[in-house]
Amino acid sequence: MTHPANTVIKNPTWWRRRTHLERSLLVLFVVSTVIAAALFVSLAVLNFGNHSQFPTHEELRNPEQGLVAGGGSGNAVAGRSVEDEICFDAGCIHTASMILQNLDNTTEPCDDFYQFACGQFRKKFIPDDKTGLSMFSVISDELQEQLRMIVNSPIEKTDIQPILNAKNMYKLCMNESHIEEVGAEPVKQLLKKMGGWPVIEGDSWDMGSFSWLNTVYNYRKEGFSVDYLIDFAVSTDSKNNSARVIELDQAAIAVARDYMIKGLDHPRVKAYFEYMIDIAELFGANRKVATEELRKSLDFEIALANISLPTEERRDPEKLYNRMTIEEMQIKFPTIPWFEYFRQILPPKIEFTIAEPVVVGVPTFISALENLLQQTEKRVVANYMFWRAAASTVSYLPEAFRKKQLKYITAVTGSTEREARWKECSSQAARTVSLATGSLYVQKFFKENAKKKALELVENIREEMYAIIETVDWMDEDTRKAALEKAYAMTAHIAYPDELLDNQKLIDFYAGLEVNSDGTYIDAIYNTTKWGQEYNYGRLREPVNKTDWRSHGRPQIVNAFYSPTENSIQFPAGILQGAFFSEDRPNYMNYGAIGFVIGHEITHGFDDQGRTFDKEGNLRDWWHESTKEKYIEKAKCIIEQYGNYTDSQVKMNLNGINTQGENIADNGGIKEAYRAYVKWVSKNGPEKRLPGLQNYTPQQMFWMSAATTWCSTYRDEQIRSRIRLGEHPPPEYRVKGPFDNMEEFGRDFNCPLGSPMNPVKKCTVW
Repeated sequence: MTHPANTVIKNPTWWRRRTHLERSLLVLFVVSTVIAAALFVSLAVLNFGNHSQFPTHEELRNPEQGLVAGGGSGNAVAGRSVEDEICFDAGCIHTASMILQNLDNTTEPCDDFYQFACGQFRKKFIPDDKTGLSMFSVISDELQEQLRMIVNSPIEKTDIQPILNAKNMYKLCMNESHIEEVGAEPVKQLLKKMGGWPVIEGDSWDMGSFSWLNTVYNYRKEGFSVDYLIDFAVSTDSKNNSARVIELDQAAIAVARDYMIKGLDHPRVKAYFEYMIDIAELFGANRKVATEELRKSLDFEIALANISLPTEERRDPEKLYNRMTIEEMQIKFPTIPWFEYFRQILPPKIEFTIAEPVVVGVPTFISALENLLQQTEKRVVANYMFWRAAASTVSYLPEAFRKKQLKYITAVTGSTEREARWKECSSQAARTVSLATGSLYVQKFFKENAKKKALELVENIREEMYAIIETVDWMDEDTRKAALEKAYAMTAHIAYPDELLDNQKLIDFYAGLEVNSDGTYIDAIYNTTKWGQEYNYGRLREPVNKTDWRSHGRPQIVNAFYSPTENSIQFPAGILQGAFFSEDRPNYMNYGAIGFVIGHEITHGFDDQGRTFDKEGNLRDWWHESTKEKYIEKAKCIIEQYGNYTDSQVKMNLNGINTQGENIADNGGIKEAYRAYVKWVSKNGPEKRLPGLQNYTPQQMFWMSAATTWCSTYRDEQIRSRIRLGEHPPPEYRVKGPFDNMEEFGRDFNCPLGSPMNPVKKCTVW
């Protein structure tokens, strides 16, 4: 069946979208899986029935109260057998199997709940091509297989151009022999065309004709990043979110600032320097000369890091909003011809004057950059800029280059192998036309009923956020009213927008982008990058539509988001599966898993950054001063709590400042999800228990489900990096932190007050 370009595709049932072979294989797989899981769970049931593995947990497994006040306490409701209270459906068996495979029965829940829920998962072997494993990565791996099926399928007459682009990109990427044949010469010639990399050109490099500004302009024309000295973007105006604005920020350096400022004393910077020399040599530079020259360009990049604002000082959106006109910029930063700078980067169709507003994130960086550029030799600046451009091409070059890249990756992440070529290529193809591949992903793999069920969860959990705002005792009434208005105004984007299934909309969106199967891989990359820059920068005059399908049309993502300028939450189809969500399992599993995520994203609207935006999504101070002070004091408790955690794996203290937003969201999110489930049970009655886990109450299973979503194991290098640089704490503390603060958790597992998982001091913001 063909679909005319202007037809909105109706989504047939998931089963009908399968081929005959797929159906047969799926039936065989499901039957085998259910049998295996049933055997596994049966053994667990027998084990529980014959001899308990939890002799010290008898009290917690038979609590004196049920989920709802006044509920039953034993293993069965009066008049019904234990068997009647256990769910033996395929979905329940599969869910029980997942939980039991992760569980560490030797650990007391009140001592270390993360180890209790995830102890077996933490023993998993990390493949050589990965930095770690998690419940997120398990789903992502499955999703990647599905994307491969899309981009590796034969070209059909009905394929629209965006889908052809994805399939052609995949083929170009997979054609390693052609990549080897083409070699690095096209990149070398392009670098030469843009002015030449001094370390390669040697004495023939023309210093007199070099200008860092002209190099930026050439990068823009050829599809390279323009962000190596000044970060450039067209974004929604934080204080007038009906319009877009030019934004400038500090340089996007290649190694995180925290590492770079330590110079060659830090192993990551040392590895980076070796990588610079390796790649320059492969491009034709003399290694000794490259070592001498690139050391100076490294020092220049270190200087860029030193004049940048540290992460801890970038949490206040107001501090990063410094609005001025181009005319005012010319006075404040006189050595840079700003009007010409913007004229060269913005598409020709964009008209503007010296009165054009620009938001400068870190004005002190621009001033310091002016001085740095004046004090630095042109050859040093050029070597830095052309190194960054050359480095951006390495992934698309012959294996000799990629081996040097892997050497660097190994040094900083611990991964010793690249992921399979097909994974890399399917990801690249999907990124090329993410909306189009997202459309096919939804049509082929997404279970449509999940969208309705997820929306129900969102509404129920949102109700609990309303209730929390209405009852907290530290808010004045005016601020409370404004907070409620914001919560009510928050929009939700679930799974995917309907427009994603409209072929004509996809064709119109990707107009002008064409990936030819008879071209080269590197040229295809350049072309898609140029198209992307033209699209992003060309939106400056485009009115902002907060519900624009293009902004919410990437369902093949295993993540969730809150947008402060939209005041919206988004849950792509990719996360509505696996450990996070399933229609055919008890609700305590869904409220504990995806419910936790939903509550987390809702609470982001009221974390230390989200709270600075109003109900319309504009950056505005709408808090009464006394209430703001109380909020900051409560957030300080969270900062100190997490800052005092020492990671059990790498023995580093967490950064409570950088992670406070995520931690506030986690604490509010788990509370909202738990209360929503309690309310759901009060309306719908208690649910059946899981086989092999029947001695755990539904409320205990809620906590186990929530913890399971964060089961993971990471290499030491990754944990250290997350602690030093990340906005999220390591997964272990996404369980311990919020659970420590929840009285309900301590009650449900009968944890003595003062025990490791039920500390006396608790922190609460929401």
